[in-house]
Amino acid sequence: MRNKGDFLFTSESVSEGHPDKVADRISDTVLDCFLAADPEARVACETLVTTNRIVLAGEVRGPASVTQDLLVDATREAVRDIGYDQSGFSWKNAEVQYYLHEQSADIAVGVDSAGNKDEGAGDQGIMFGFATRETDTLMPAPIHYAHGILKRMTELRKSGDPRGAGLQPDAKSQVTLRYVDGKPVGATSVVISTQHDEGKSQAEIRDALRGVVAEILPEGWTVPEDQFYVNPTGIFVIGGPDGDCGLTGRKIIVDTYGGAAPHGGGAFSGKDPTKVDRSAAYVCRYLAKNVVASGLADRCTIQISYAIGVSQPISVYVDLDGTGRDIDETRLERVLRESVDLTPRGIRRHLRLNRPIYAPSSAYGHFGRAPDPALDNFTWEKTDLVETLRQAFNR
Repeated sequence: MRNKGDFLFTSESVSEGHPDKVADRISDTVLDCFLAADPEARVACETLVTTNRIVLAGEVRGPASVTQDLLVDATREAVRDIGYDQSGFSWKNAEVQYYLHEQSADIAVGVDSAGNKDEGAGDQGIMFGFATRETDTLMPAPIHYAHGILKRMTELRKSGDPRGAGLQPDAKSQVTLRYVDGKPVGATSVVISTQHDEGKSQAEIRDALRGVVAEILPEGWTVPEDQFYVNPTGIFVIGGPDGDCGLTGRKIIVDTYGGAAPHGGGAFSGKDPTKVDRSAAYVCRYLAKNVVASGLADRCTIQISYAIGVSQPISVYVDLDGTGRDIDETRLERVLRESVDLTPRGIRRHLRLNRPIYAPSSAYGHFGRAPDPALDNFTWEKTDLVETLRQAFNR
């Protein structure tokens, strides 16, 4: 997204009950089960969900205490927590097929540390991180508000609030904002599609969701009535995995910056933190957020690249999009590399990623999130590098 000029920009989000997000949640639940038993476990779990069927597949390496029965039970509990007990998809009786197997020995040789060889990256790839002053969370405004709408709908549904009555878990949102001179100044349209109970009127749903949108958007950003779309195709009773097949990793733009920044292409959920698709994307966000929080720039994009089996990154790239305050980007790249160990092991240690903290990240975005004190998660959202960066540039 450009940082100057007048334009419209749109981002979408999907709820935790969207089929792809159900799959992400299950994959991250499997990961958390392994990390709870062994912080050094290796997991690459893919999940497919469809009408009353859940398929787990992938490669794992961990203790024998993490049994098939334990993972199947955890899978059902994740589906129950989301809220699915429907005839076409229920936590109670969906068939769970289990195809997890031992990690490839060839991958293990390249990734594991041995002798004088440090732990290498779990795969090649490019990862991006981004931060902007558009919101208090230093996230792009369109995705921030798109997530906020769905998260609030989920809270109302689960709490028993009358405004959430009749809503079911599957939902999507889309928010379009107007930018003037590169800054968001208002919303021009909001689209919400939500699964609901049979017999629930569209007028009732629209009235309830109008209030939700008013809660989430800044004061004065009221959307014109003819640009507020709720269930545009009409009735939405059949939803979730019963209405559409879901797969792990199909919502990578929802998971990151809503299209406002580049994406390296790798998904996050179901991958242990030796996989740089996940851990390096987290540290890129961490670094970019600290750059912006320190006042060095208003926008920051960071790219890091890796080769499989190689510990040090191949490259570190910083782009301040013309918003840097007398900052040499090449020097900033050096300072960031000196401030944080960007090897896979170094990232995991710095952000404390070898813990069962991932299930909450599987919906409503991996970035811009407040940590849960009980889990001490989302450590990549901390701004504890601010003073280091300010001192490096005499600020």
